[in-house]
Amino acid sequence: MTAYAVAHLRNVRMGPDIIAYLKAIDSTLAPFNGRFIIHGGDKTILEGQWAGDLIVIAFPHRKAAEQWYASQAYQDILHLRADNSEGDIIIIEGVREEHRATDILAGHVAC
Repeated sequence: MTAYAVAHLRNVRMGPDIIAYLKAIDSTLAPFNGRFIIHGGDKTILEGQWAGDLIVIAFPHRKAAEQWYASQAYQDILHLRADNSEGDIIIIEGVREEHRATDILAGHVAC
């Protein structure tokens, strides 16, 4: 099942380190078949507040996402982003195409 590395980055300080990170990250993704599906961009806030940018990278499965993040190639550049931004990073699995909202109710006791 497809898995995603998701980052909500705030206060990104553009400069030489972030530029170096951006130039290097694509080559760290390639061995794990990772690809950007969201990388910042223009947004319309419909509810609440949103500060920062959303980045989503798709991988063919969770293990590939975890291996990418732990890879030496990525670990070598991680500090370039981490030292120049604030944010939250997660890996999360997607859902099957036939998924419906009520599927999450399976296993929950009705009140």
